[in-house]
Amino acid sequence: MSDPLDPLILDLLEWLVATPRPYGEVMEAWRTSCPRLTVWEDALDRRFVERARRDGSAPLIAVTPLGAQFLREYGRPAPPSASANRWEPDGAGRAETARAVGAKGESRRKLR
Repeated sequence: MSDPLDPLILDLLEWLVATPRPYGEVMEAWRTSCPRLTVWEDALDRRFVERARRDGSAPLIAVTPLGAQFLREYGRPAPPSASANRWEPDGAGRAETARAVGAKGESRRKLR
């Protein structure tokens, strides 16, 4: 693994691939104030996770096809259904996530 955070990113993706989860639950479990531990931000930057909706429900954080591919590349199985294709992208997802993260001062990194 080229990035020292890759094992933690894989843990995050493996946790999400089993069941997409609400944003609040993801932040509760993966939020950190350590500037060197940017698991959540790195997963977003690499487009391994996205904020998405299914059947008009509240937005959930889900693993993207790119995230599922990353899991498989490192020997962590990702079920075939672990694809964001079954979700409707939440149009403001990345922007809202960036505002929410930035508003709490948890990350000073600019999200694309």
